[in-house]
Amino acid sequence: MLARKSIIPEEYVLARIAAENLRKPRIRDRLPKARFIAKSGACNLAHKNIREQGRFLQDIFTTLVDLKWRHTLVIFTMSFLCSWLLFAIMWWLVAFAHGDIYAYMEKSAMEKSGLESTVCVTNVRSFTSAFLFSIEVQVTIGFGGRMMTEECPLAITVLILQNIVGLIINAVMLGCIFMKTAQAHRRAETLIFSRHAVIAVRNGKLCFMFRVGDLRKSMIISASVRIQVVKKTTTPEGEVVPIHQLDIPVDNPIESNNIFLVAPLIICHVIDKRSPLYDISATDLVNQDLEVIVILEGVVETTGITTQARTSYIAEEIQWGHRFVSIVTEEEGVYSVDYSKFGNTVKVAAPRCSARELDEKPSILIQTLQKSELSHQNSLRKRNSMRRNNSMRRSNSIRRNNSSLMVPKVQFMTPEGNQCPSES
Repeated sequence: MLARKSIIPEEYVLARIAAENLRKPRIRDRLPKARFIAKSGACNLAHKNIREQGRFLQDIFTTLVDLKWRHTLVIFTMSFLCSWLLFAIMWWLVAFAHGDIYAYMEKSAMEKSGLESTVCVTNVRSFTSAFLFSIEVQVTIGFGGRMMTEECPLAITVLILQNIVGLIINAVMLGCIFMKTAQAHRRAETLIFSRHAVIAVRNGKLCFMFRVGDLRKSMIISASVRIQVVKKTTTPEGEVVPIHQLDIPVDNPIESNNIFLVAPLIICHVIDKRSPLYDISATDLVNQDLEVIVILEGVVETTGITTQARTSYIAEEIQWGHRFVSIVTEEEGVYSVDYSKFGNTVKVAAPRCSARELDEKPSILIQTLQKSELSHQNSLRKRNSMRRNNSMRRSNSIRRNNSSLMVPKVQFMTPEGNQCPSES
């Protein structure tokens, strides 16, 4: 504006704007980390440059089940239509080779009644009638207008072949539809995980914890939980392993790894010398390029199909120094679960150092607990003092209100000159 009015030279304005742009720090948004397993359990992996595509056709049934529903329905419809059209052509060729079509065209209506015993298939005069007869044979409708005769052994062979092909198509297509509707991952939709994982102290040890639950009343039989850490590593020889998987144990008081998932459970992993999280502190966790994958497997009680539910936690989704709130309560002799608090956490006292440092210096845990106890006592004192102040203020305000509502005293003079106090 000033440069246009020639108050300030234009060269000076442009140079100043350029200098200000150079001074401003350019902050680029951090690119989101590509996770191996999505929160929904889907594998975030793209297969490219597959040359041997014919391997998928060798296992055609699994390929059909893995297709999307719209593709499966198109294949389901086209398989029946193509088979009906194929055998319609065969029936028309049989009628054409035997001369049935010309016989129906040349004979009069009075003579057509005598043709029914000499043709291969009665009332097959055109391709349309052959197509209708093909549908009647494969679907076993049998309207009665068209039927086989004993004149053509070839027609009997075609009839047997169409019945066998129709049964195969029915078995494959119906089995494919059944398997798609009863897939194992459908049951996994009601198996839920907490959105965040936590690291806190349990029984004097740093532990990695998350919560898992089942929304259905039907049980998951022989449910087991596996935890893996996926991260990018480099070997001493210089080889870069982009997806290096490490199994970490689950703290389970039972000897087997099975869990009884009747109510939401907190799955705990003790961070010890065997854990890949042993050397990671709260400060280092933010900069770690790792992903913790959780896999829950079990057998569906109602169908007997093995199901698997998956999720993952990256570094930004792990809360250090938090603990899950309790959601199971006993109400009138029945255990009640409040799923509205399923992923809620609260802050607790936890050392910010790694598990290795905590094992080497156990006094860090004692100091942390003492500091938390002192801070807790100070907070209680502040609350008590605030409550006392509030109670004193309330009592003072009540006294003031009572004093303002008191009735003033009035004195009357009697004829003898005595004062008679009275209240009005």
